[in-house]
Amino acid sequence: MVKFGVIVFPGSNCDRDVAYVTESLLQQPTRMVWHEESDLSDLDVIIVPGGFSYGDYLRCGAIARFSPAMQATIKHAEQGKLVLGICNGFQVLTEAGLLPGALVRNRDLHFICDRVPLRVERTDLPWTQHYSSGAVITLPIAHGEGNYYADADTLADLEANGQIVFRYAIADSNMDSSNNPNGSLNNIAGICNRKGNVLGMMPHPERASDPMLGGTDGMQLFEGILAAMGDRAIV
Repeated sequence: MVKFGVIVFPGSNCDRDVAYVTESLLQQPTRMVWHEESDLSDLDVIIVPGGFSYGDYLRCGAIARFSPAMQATIKHAEQGKLVLGICNGFQVLTEAGLLPGALVRNRDLHFICDRVPLRVERTDLPWTQHYSSGAVITLPIAHGEGNYYADADTLADLEANGQIVFRYAIADSNMDSSNNPNGSLNNIAGICNRKGNVLGMMPHPERASDPMLGGTDGMQLFEGILAAMGDRAIV
């Protein structure tokens, strides 16, 4: 069994969606982690869900990074354990320094709620091992600040180190960001740290895991986590 922890901030609104996947669909023990908790040592995988942590005051994720639960998440990641940030969770991970770059306002300054095609760039990670190389999957997005930005040197490092895990699969194969949903540089939809144990992504895999919702492309990500953990899970 793999024990999941889902962090709950004031303003989180996708925490129960994630817990439904891990607890009900995958039938794995799942603990809802209040943002004031500081001991996460009982967990195998920590998920920072979508929503509006602390109301997104100042900017998305700016306050959440200082919470006791996020300080414990940083330690969890430093130990090589798995951390997944989805949507607002991705924003929190960049604010906390676990991932490089930042998520800024969408190119057209509009909130976007849609289903988008993504290309899987790597399949040698815990998160993506159940996908085929170069596969194009469909996941929902729902964000106002999903435009990934980083300076030129950081982008070059991400490309060189294979840290771009998902890209928006637009028709134009070059890195022109004018055709992707939000203006993300290099069409970035999700990135990992150099070790590969921390993943941040704007699309919502938990919203594409139950067949009743019309698509299951996200379930393979969660199943990959289970396969990767194997005998390493905490009992």
